[in-house]
Amino acid sequence: MGSPDNNRVCLGIVAGPQGLQGAVRIRSYTACSEDIASYGRLSDVTGEREFSIRILRSTKKGLVAELSGVDDRMAAEKIKGLELYVSRDALPEPNEEEFYYSDLIGLDVEDEGGKMIGQVTMMDNYGAGEVMEVTLSSGEALLLPFTRKVVPVVDVAAGKIQIVRPAEVNPGQEEVVNDEGYRA
Repeated sequence: MGSPDNNRVCLGIVAGPQGLQGAVRIRSYTACSEDIASYGRLSDVTGEREFSIRILRSTKKGLVAELSGVDDRMAAEKIKGLELYVSRDALPEPNEEEFYYSDLIGLDVEDEGGKMIGQVTMMDNYGAGEVMEVTLSSGEALLLPFTRKVVPVVDVAAGKIQIVRPAEVNPGQEEVVNDEGYRA
C-alpha cells in the first residue's frame, strides 16, 4: 500500500461487496455520510486509480454505492478495504477550532504537564465514538477516546496535541467507582 500525500484526504473506506451487481458498502468519514459523493472523483491511496461514485442508499452500516469500473461482485470483493481519497482542494477550509483528522496524523502529543510523549498515528471511529492512536516514545501504542475531556488542546498550527490520560490508561492513578459500581 502506498502512502497518501498531504494534499489528499481519506473520505471513506470500502467495507465490502453488496449484492451481485458490483455495488459496495462504504463507511464514510464525512460529517453527513452521503457527502462523500459531492466532492468529485475519488481515488485510491496512490492516486493512480480513480472512481466516480453513485450513492444507491444509506443503511445503519453505511452507504451502498456503485463505483465506476466495479461491475460485479468479484470486482467489489477485490477492493474491500480500499480507502477512498479526494484532493484537499475539493474540500472546504475548516472553521476556527475545526480540522480534518488527516491534519492530526503526525502531530506531537504532550501530557498535561507539557512533556512530549509521542505522536498521533491514527484517527478512527469503531462505532462508539472517535478514537485517537498515539505511538508513545517507547514504541507502544496508546488508544484514547477523542473527547474534549481527554484531548483538551488541539493546536494544528503549532503541531501539537495535549492529552489528559483517563485513569484506566494511567497506571497507578486511583480509580473512582460510583454508587452503581461504574468507573467515573
